[in-house]
Amino acid sequence: MLRIYDTRAGRIEEFPGGRAVRVYTCGPAVRRRAHVGDLRTYVLSDLIRRVLERRRTRVVVCRNLIDADAGGPDRGHEDAFRDDSAALNLRPPEHTPRAGEPAGLTIELIAKLVERGHAYAAPDGSVYFDVRTFPAYGEISGKRLDELEPADPHGRFHADWALWRPADGEPGLEAPWGRGLPGPHVECSALSLRFLGERVDLHVGAADLLFPQHEEERAQSDAATGHEVVRHWVHGGRVLFDGHEMAGSAGDAGAAVPLSDVVAAGLDPLAVRLAFLEHHYRQPLDLTWDTLRAADRTVRRWRARVAEWSESPSAPMASSYAERVEAAFDDDLDTPAALRILRELEEDESVAPGSKFETFLHLDQVLALDLSTEIGKPRVLPAGAGELLDRRARARETSDWAAADRLRDELAELGVTVTDTPEGQSWAL
Repeated sequence: MLRIYDTRAGRIEEFPGGRAVRVYTCGPAVRRRAHVGDLRTYVLSDLIRRVLERRRTRVVVCRNLIDADAGGPDRGHEDAFRDDSAALNLRPPEHTPRAGEPAGLTIELIAKLVERGHAYAAPDGSVYFDVRTFPAYGEISGKRLDELEPADPHGRFHADWALWRPADGEPGLEAPWGRGLPGPHVECSALSLRFLGERVDLHVGAADLLFPQHEEERAQSDAATGHEVVRHWVHGGRVLFDGHEMAGSAGDAGAAVPLSDVVAAGLDPLAVRLAFLEHHYRQPLDLTWDTLRAADRTVRRWRARVAEWSESPSAPMASSYAERVEAAFDDDLDTPAALRILRELEEDESVAPGSKFETFLHLDQVLALDLSTEIGKPRVLPAGAGELLDRRARARETSDWAAADRLRDELAELGVTVTDTPEGQSWAL
């Protein structure tokens, strides 16, 4: 049974799943190109999905596309995000509505909040959520109302937020309060209720959306339905690149590294997925090019080992290792522990190669690193690796162990793993 950290509860809780699970994931802002920091949330959502599905749970995911800002959506960025999602082996969500599309649903939701006394219209045509009607506000982020902004000079309560605002010359929508546009987060409530219903099992997002977005979304949805809509709130840690915030609302433009830059550097895009899995999803992550290169070497090595093991006689899966890895998945998605166990299995000479083959492929259903892609392909050494292998063999013959170790490290930099056996050295990519 999956146990996962619920941000609102502030503790790890059991998530029994069931026959069907509904998941809402905060979508990308397709007004710009997604960077690798954005992608961590979607890998987290995909990981949860895969862990649940391995127990035959039906998972229904809604992931919105945020395109409602000035200038509208950029179809090129939207297509790029879909390409990035495919490159990272993210399973497509069942629903991908645009944030700007459900105009009627949004207006209906705001009207319901006004009718139930949770929202009020201002003289200028704006509509505000009355946060004092929702005493549970702040339970996700820990923010107290008296710690928020100072009192509004125009008389409204300082923590109230706009559900609707006048268009002020912009293209707008007709509503009972006048021509205008919805507030920045009300559409998420409308989309979630429309596509997943009034009971959502998991809401997944980045930690920087805790406040105010998720606090406001929860208040809107719960006030409209009269009950708690989201059962569990799950948040992933923020991502830096070389110590810098990614580009975005408060990021450094120079730190905006799209997945295409990773591929252009000669790295497999799934090295990014592995780099995320190497760190616990709740912890902040500072990605570097060295981190990505190391992950790339691991992905390529494991693919080569799986291809090598596939040529050995078939053997049952190493169940003790598989059970330990799956227990790590269930323990609040402890992927770092799962990967450590896989490395133990890789080096365990007491386990038959055919058994390693079956185990790695079984667990790759969750890891999604395409570990079977090198099966049946000829092994080709990178340029210069053959000469280094010959020099290392000669160093071993003359007992120059320092040189042999140095050459092993140089080969590792090229993605070639060298193993010494009684018959001589062997290598894998």
